[in-house]
Amino acid sequence: MVKLGAQKKNQVMEFVLNVLTVFLTIFAVIDMPGNVPLVIRLRKENGEIETAKSTIVATIIMVSILFIGDILFKLLGLEVFHFALAGSMLLLYFGVRMVLGIESEGSSDPMPPSIFPIAFPIIAGPGTLSTIISLNQDFSTVVILVGIVLNSIAIFVFLKSADFIQRKLGKVGLTIMERVFGIILIAIGMKILINAVVLSVNHALQMIG
Repeated sequence: MVKLGAQKKNQVMEFVLNVLTVFLTIFAVIDMPGNVPLVIRLRKENGEIETAKSTIVATIIMVSILFIGDILFKLLGLEVFHFALAGSMLLLYFGVRMVLGIESEGSSDPMPPSIFPIAFPIIAGPGTLSTIISLNQDFSTVVILVGIVLNSIAIFVFLKSADFIQRKLGKVGLTIMERVFGIILIAIGMKILINAVVLSVNHALQMIG
């Protein structure tokens, strides 16, 4: 009995450590703290962000990729780097706008950014989705699912805290933060783009060979 109890305890500890590893990995890729300035900017340009909707849509995308990502990509004849190339372009676009302080043209009926670009590609972007596919090779589906749910809770909290951060930093602080994180967003976009280009070249060489 003692041996069985110790074995069960070890299994629980292993599960918790695996969930923590998955959670931190996905959290680092999503980088919600770094995305707060972009969220604030999008809200200023396009109106109120529906936090719950953004979180739910992003979660659905991540869970869907967990279960059907490989199958979907194969059916469409896509590779992960195809997805990454498209997502990197969007990240570069938003990063450049943040650094240069480019405002969107006014619209009488602005589209709320809750789904695009917040849910995708900011939260459930190419980096996040390819990470989930990669984690699927090393961790059980249950572990990754729990990690995704925990990240969804963190996403909701950060989206809700955007108002608080905006009030605390003020206009000058927000502008500085926006420029800094715009550069970081460009760097992330470039990293994803370069990795995707390298993978696409290797894929092309393998097909030729």
